[in-house]
Amino acid sequence: MKVQNKKWSEEDFFAEREEVLRAWPTGKDVDLNEAIDYLKKLPDHKNFAKKIRKAKEMGITTAEPRAGVALIDEHITLLKHLQNEGGADFLPSTIDAYSRQNRYEECQRGIEQSKAAGRSLLNGFPGVNHGVAGSRKVVEALNLPLQMRHGTPDSRLLAEIMHAGGFTSNEGGAISYNVPYAKSAPIDKSIHDWQYCDRLVGFYEENGIEINREPFGPLTGTLVPPSNSNSIGIIEALLAAEQGVKSITVGYGQCGNLYQDVAAIRALEEQTNEYLKKFGYDDVCVTTVFHQWMGGFPQDEAKAFGVIAWGSATAALSGATKVIVKTPHEAIGIPTKEANAQGIRTTKMVLNMLEGQRLLPCDRLNQEIELIKAETREILDEVLKLGGGDLAVGTVKAFEMGVLDVPFAPSKFNKGLVMPARDFEGCVRYLDFGNLPFSQDIKDINREKLEKRGKDEGREPCFQMTVDDIFAVGLGKLIGRPAK
Repeated sequence: MKVQNKKWSEEDFFAEREEVLRAWPTGKDVDLNEAIDYLKKLPDHKNFAKKIRKAKEMGITTAEPRAGVALIDEHITLLKHLQNEGGADFLPSTIDAYSRQNRYEECQRGIEQSKAAGRSLLNGFPGVNHGVAGSRKVVEALNLPLQMRHGTPDSRLLAEIMHAGGFTSNEGGAISYNVPYAKSAPIDKSIHDWQYCDRLVGFYEENGIEINREPFGPLTGTLVPPSNSNSIGIIEALLAAEQGVKSITVGYGQCGNLYQDVAAIRALEEQTNEYLKKFGYDDVCVTTVFHQWMGGFPQDEAKAFGVIAWGSATAALSGATKVIVKTPHEAIGIPTKEANAQGIRTTKMVLNMLEGQRLLPCDRLNQEIELIKAETREILDEVLKLGGGDLAVGTVKAFEMGVLDVPFAPSKFNKGLVMPARDFEGCVRYLDFGNLPFSQDIKDINREKLEKRGKDEGREPCFQMTVDDIFAVGLGKLIGRPAK
């Protein structure tokens, strides 16, 4: 499939729409004109794009959990608890794994089996199967904006149904909801399919409806160096802006070192705005989301709350617009609604105590910002060069060549040559650069920082460091140092 970073014409968009809406019977219930009227009547406090823009203007960090179950009434009960008892600022609908792979017949069986069992047998909310009416029942039962959170390489029908149903934010993108989630989804096809989702949002924008889009920042959530995820976030922001998206929330997954994490969020926001302006997208509102620790959690709930609180503090001190909340049950499985609410309350307490406080600029922070920006710039410049200035073409070629390469991703279209490890301070660095287009200066900085740790531990920087680091937080440490 040949893709270009070019805004779809209405003719092309509506021609493909006919096919998309035929993929499952609930597609026939989507009426764009009726959906525009419905969304215009939503109060501002239920519009995701408007509320997150207001949070940015006020300089506050908001909180959103993850949550989703199979049946509508139970899903509403869950989200009401997170709204009323947890104190969330935004609400999710995490979509089930069958929907993520467009396996709607299996979703339907899961819904019926869940009804019979009296509990959810799906790991999320099957939005396509519940349709526009089901989505609206959820939206109308709650008092906060709702967002789709999923992991879907092809979310065209999901976006059609749930936007029409009142969901004013869609998380994900052509890379971030493909490479970390799917094995066999081609990059060019997922770019095409997400261009459709973004063009749909652009169409709503042209008709006076603000809808937010949020690239998924953490990727695999496993020791992803900031420049690796920031580069992909910026690419997805630019692809979305070309299709007419005006509200973009770029994200980053916590690595654990305060200076690196704060630097990553600030570099991400600054460079996203820089590249949007460079390509003429001057009317995009850029906000940021900080994901609390995405790796292994301690099983002890008290220790888990410590991890949650540290992520909350870092999000606040970075100035992120939103933080995605974890729960004390992360090491156990799907959390109860009570545990999920506890995670939100813990987060909100820390955010409230740190309201108005920021990590102040200093040499250490500035050095980290500049390193992340330099690494990100070298990646993006090479992607654009490979595409002859076309970002979509360049992205496909960059994955073929390993210029874009996500650590620990399952996709067969990802080279998997890049290997990270923590340095002496716990910052995530590049242990193996694979085919990343870094200058010798940047390579030397990464190697020197890892060698300092190696010298302290009496070992050469190696893959065993990576393995030790992956398990460290679950065992109560940030850095996987060997016992002495």
